Amino acid sequence: MRIGLWIDEEGRSVAEIGAVAKAAEDAGIDRIWFSQRLGWDALTLIAGVAPYTKTIGYAVGVVPVYPRHPIALASQALSVQALTGNRLTLGVGSSHPYLIEGMFGLAMDRPAAYVREYVEALGPLLTGEPTNYEGERVIARGQVQIAGAEAPELILAALGPRMLKIAGELTAGTTTSWAGPEVIEGFIRPTIDRAATAAGRPEPQVIAGVCVAITDDPDATRAWIRSRFGAAGDMPAYRAVLDRGGKAGPEDTAILGDEETVAKELQRYADAGTTEFLFCPVGTGAELERTTRFALDYA
Repeated sequence: MRIGLWIDEEGRSVAEIGAVAKAAEDAGIDRIWFSQRLGWDALTLIAGVAPYTKTIGYAVGVVPVYPRHPIALASQALSVQALTGNRLTLGVGSSHPYLIEGMFGLAMDRPAAYVREYVEALGPLLTGEPTNYEGERVIARGQVQIAGAEAPELILAALGPRMLKIAGELTAGTTTSWAGPEVIEGFIRPTIDRAATAAGRPEPQVIAGVCVAITDDPDATRAWIRSRFGAAGDMPAYRAVLDRGGKAGPEDTAILGDEETVAKELQRYADAGTTEFLFCPVGTGAELERTTRFALDYA
């Protein structure tokens, strides 16, 4: 099982993030992950941080597909590939109604059908091939070519059966949120594997993003997670995966405790078929430092 590290970019400069990325590379972390939120543009941030490192991979988890046309996203992703020496993993996803409809004012009906068309259009564009794609809602005609840029690895955020089917059939795998090892082993892994096998594709990646804190006060950290991320439990896609795992909220999927406790939980994820464990350090300043140090040592 590979080890990834999510870096919280909020309130940080490129130099500060670059220092963390360099430490992660020196420790043997496989990939650095950034979220696409309402501050830094994640792909632009990767292009800015990459010069602080030499070999480590970078990933965005994930770019919402509705606000960006496939041609525009292909152009940006291939630009990042050229600037980073082809170290990008491009994660895409549907996002959630509160963001797409509430903030962008875009209709989000039948998201799985839209995502399928989007990924079908995006795939050839990422390889530099000319595209003449016309779906029910996605039209993409054109070609994106950037010298030195190779097609980035493409993954799809998927938690439900239809999205997992798309991920298995059309991409290199999926990245998950709020999914414990029991959900990965019993639902996500077999669902995406069946789709990939039927499509004649290799075994997909399953990247598990998990909040982790090396802490002497798990209850306090759990309460902090509830206050920060509790609203995710009301989003339909996240609510469904939490229910599959019998969890009341995102805070119940976190790994909290001492180093031995965290190591045991990591093994559970590995045994469940997780291909990459994505550390998302949380908690107080001291807990963040302790957790990040553990992740670097574990790698």
